[in-house]
Amino acid sequence: MKDFAFISDFDGTLTKKDFYKILSEAYYKEELLPLFNSWKNGEMKNREYLGYVFNNVRRSEAELNEDILNISFDPFAKTFIEQVKAAGGDFIVISAGASYYIDKVLENYNIKGIDVYSNKGIYKNNGIYFDLDENSEFYSDRYGIDKLIIVEKLKANYKNIIYAGDSAPDLAPALISDLVFAKGKLVDLLKKEKKEFIEFQNFSEVWDKLKKHI
Repeated sequence: MKDFAFISDFDGTLTKKDFYKILSEAYYKEELLPLFNSWKNGEMKNREYLGYVFNNVRRSEAELNEDILNISFDPFAKTFIEQVKAAGGDFIVISAGASYYIDKVLENYNIKGIDVYSNKGIYKNNGIYFDLDENSEFYSDRYGIDKLIIVEKLKANYKNIIYAGDSAPDLAPALISDLVFAKGKLVDLLKKEKKEFIEFQNFSEVWDKLKKHI
């Protein structure tokens, strides 16, 4: 059993802004508002709303690649990942977004040797489409991928699980983690659950606080 794993969400945690928000603001207008409201009201599943944004963006693959490489990735994340590895830990990404753009961003920053759990995504018809396996042990009808199940399974391999996230899908896995770093909406959600956490804005703040716990 290894000492620890640092598990991080991708969109909004390792990046400044969710990729679906980047596409929404750049290429959509009022058409998304009723869908957005349905999603926030719980009438539309997370994978359905993100799927609509990704499917209908009407960008060539070259244009989408340009959008992906312009994603604002945390400038301190790569150094932090190296610090985690040097301390004997594993850095793991869990995302309800799409592997299509996550893999490209990590490759662009030459980040290797980390496991990524995410929804498989493929390019077709001028957009990104989820290619989900409903028979997967990690499948979620709402999110495409169930972060809680993944973290529960990973807990068997590590003495300590540290989790970092920023939004509602991160709440359940954060609640079963030994140490939590939170930003964005996850801060208030954890306060309501009375779960202790460390608030952060970027990964330059995390290592000094993390090393006291490992």
